[in-house]
Amino acid sequence: MSRIGRLPIAIPGNVKATIQGGTIQVEGPKGKLQAPVPEGITASLENGELVFSRNSELGPIRARHGLARSLAANCVKGVTEGFERKLRVVGVGYRVAVQGNNIEFHLGYSHPINFALPKGISATADIDKASKATILTLQGIDKQLIGQVAANIRSLRKPEPYKGKGIRYEEEKIRIKAGKSGK
Repeated sequence: MSRIGRLPIAIPGNVKATIQGGTIQVEGPKGKLQAPVPEGITASLENGELVFSRNSELGPIRARHGLARSLAANCVKGVTEGFERKLRVVGVGYRVAVQGNNIEFHLGYSHPINFALPKGISATADIDKASKATILTLQGIDKQLIGQVAANIRSLRKPEPYKGKGIRYEEEKIRIKAGKSGK
């Protein structure tokens, strides 16, 4: 039995979960999400908990057991608490300006980059006083969408290994390489 897949998901009182066909729909105070239930996996609501079981012990079905449970757990957490991802913009002259649903980046290119946020994602930009870097905080209810948006923003200017300039995740550590040594 999958160690993750066999764990039940507690449904809080302010969250409503329904199982329809191959999807689980979760509705809570922050919004509505749905998670797929893969073939061979069965989801059921028992005593205010969401429980997953599998029909057979074949490898592909066993592999999807924990996945189905994790996707549903992320939906429940998203509609109750929400998710947050922080990015650090490091570099002299690198700036970030959030204007409603758009983010304008100045990343050392000859032109500013306008990035449109998808529906359901909000952003705020603050300056860290200690390192003088800009911290861009993305918030939303869909964990997968926040991760994809953060990856797309990071790809605008990946951190370079000599000075560490660029956009990185808050918890990411950059190994700084030594430059050329002079004689």
